[in-house]
Amino acid sequence: MTRVVIADDEPLVVEGVRTVLEAAGIAIAGTAHNGRDALAAIERCRPEVALVDLHMPGLGGLAVVERLDAVSPGTRALVLTSFGDQENVLAAVERGAAGFVLKTCAPEELVTAVRAVAAGEAYLSPVVTRMVLGLVAPESVPRRRDAVERVARLAAREREVLDAVAEGLSNAEIAGRVHMSEATVKTYVSRVLAKLGCTNRVQAAMLARDART
Repeated sequence: MTRVVIADDEPLVVEGVRTVLEAAGIAIAGTAHNGRDALAAIERCRPEVALVDLHMPGLGGLAVVERLDAVSPGTRALVLTSFGDQENVLAAVERGAAGFVLKTCAPEELVTAVRAVAAGEAYLSPVVTRMVLGLVAPESVPRRRDAVERVARLAAREREVLDAVAEGLSNAEIAGRVHMSEATVKTYVSRVLAKLGCTNRVQAAMLARDART
């Protein structure tokens, strides 16, 4: 069973998220209302997913994402964000967040995001992806200068998969587009990320965008 630690400074948000996830059969391993307590809960519980709000008192969500590997290498960060958080979302991407979900999302989308991140995939809401890609200037993307060269290293099929990732498609959606199994798509995505030197799909999407600039 997937286990989640929820970190948000608003008790009503925490309880609402708990209700939605538990109804879907997802276990809540712990909760926290600030970054320090979140890291302590994550280190203690070792959940598959840390659902982290970016704005918390004291140690904020960005610091939690940044320190996640140190306290629980097997835990992946799913950021809980709002439309006003563009700069922080970008910073979370650069620190290796595996997914982003809006606080205004439907319960079904939250469940989908948690399950995707727990399965080792990324959850990229098309809204958040467009927001991040629209925010980032090409010169601010890591390794921007050799983006074209990096993308050129990919085989034709890998470029096709990268283009789909850049659109925010899930592995299942990519599988339908390129006529592969989901397992094969997952292998391709891992290979593409490794060749590009990216740690997550949003970074790959930004690099792909930059290569086309």
